[in-house]
Amino acid sequence: MFRNQYDTDVTTWSPAGRLFQVEYAMEAVKQGSAAIGLRSKTHVVLACVNKSNSELSSHQKKIFKVDDHIGVAIAGLTADGRVLSRYMRSECINYSYTYESPLPVGRLVVQLADKAQVCTQRSWKRPYGVGLLVAGLDESGAHLYYNCPSGNYFEYQAFAIGSRSQAAKTYLERRFQNFNDSSREDLIKDALVATRESLQGDKLRSSVCTVAVVGVGEPFHILDQETVQRLIDTFEIVKEEEGPLAEPEQATEQAAPTDQGGAENQGGSPMDI
Repeated sequence: MFRNQYDTDVTTWSPAGRLFQVEYAMEAVKQGSAAIGLRSKTHVVLACVNKSNSELSSHQKKIFKVDDHIGVAIAGLTADGRVLSRYMRSECINYSYTYESPLPVGRLVVQLADKAQVCTQRSWKRPYGVGLLVAGLDESGAHLYYNCPSGNYFEYQAFAIGSRSQAAKTYLERRFQNFNDSSREDLIKDALVATRESLQGDKLRSSVCTVAVVGVGEPFHILDQETVQRLIDTFEIVKEEEGPLAEPEQATEQAAPTDQGGAENQGGSPMDI
């Protein structure tokens, strides 16, 4: 994207009816490391790619617990995601104190979207440069929402955001019809496969990904590295047994668009973590 005379202020419309500062914030989400979400009738699984600035530093935390029944995965500017997750945590505590019941997931997502929308209509504010996958469970079942910096929100069966997420989306689109009846273990395996697709050739290890689960009778929690590595090893055994079935997946992966990956070649940025 290039600068122009209509992108100096978030409240300035271009003749084509666009708000460029909001579009720049949405572009920041594409530059963040990939985050993936899947849901069934009873469970929601979040997975993300851990990326560090150098071999000497640790990776930034990308999945946050909001409440026992809600968690978020972020892609984009990590600092913005941390602030929004703290806001969501505060809203859940206040609702639980007032009504003595968990905050419905849909209501929290609407409040979060309203908070993001305010930043697109005030000249002294800037849009949040982060996208959030909100996973939760309430009386109406399991939910997976995507909150956009523009203030829009969408509910998904499965979704992926961040850099090189197109390959993961391609895999999810091929498999999403099976997710609704999937077991907890199958959902986690599909999340790991989608994460591996977003790595585009790099080896999947527990050190480069984080997985979290919430479901019926299971509060939101992040799986430890030993559990994730054991699941990855199980997946690798299945992959070897499949043999020729792996070839069409590789062909699809090569044919997938790589426009997001081009943004990374332009140099490091705060969103890369």
